[in-house]
Order: sequence, then structure tokens, then C-alpha cells
Amino acid sequence: MHPNYLLFDEPTSTLDPEMVDDVLEVMKDLAKQGMTMIVATHEMGFVREIANKVIFMADGVVFEEGSPNAIFGNPQNVRTKEFLGKVL
Repeated sequence: MHPNYLLFDEPTSTLDPEMVDDVLEVMKDLAKQGMTMIVATHEMGFVREIANKVIFMADGVVFEEGSPNAIFGNPQNVRTKEFLGKVL
């Protein structure tokens, strides 16, 4: 198989903490190989490191989208700021 995209919905949410890093490393390797991935996750450190576009959603609503630098470094939306203030 040679998919054009991989979709991940909380790929680390049910893993043992010891397994999380292993899964994220596989995903990082895929990104380095040029694989396009769409990832729904709460792993903000991973997102900040690997993403080229971030979409922040809550309750089914898109509040903000942009580069990792823009979203993490200078969020514009109050809801985004609240979330990042709690998880970072």
C-alpha cells in the first residue's frame, strides 16, 4: 500500500505512557519521508514540532488555524489562548 494521506484520530489516547513516544517517533519518521498526515491529537509538543498547519477546534467549531509558530507563539482567539494556557 502507498496511501496519499494517513488520518489519525487521537493515536496515543489509549496507549500506555511508555508506548506514546514509540508511536510519535513512527509518525515523525513518516513526516520526514513526506507523508501527508491529518492528526487529531492533544499532544501539543508533537504538533508544535511536526505540523506545518494547525487547526484548533473545540466543540466542533474551528477557532483558529495557521502555522505552528502563529498558533503557539501568538494565538489570536481567546478560546485558543485559554486552551494553550492550560496544556502548555
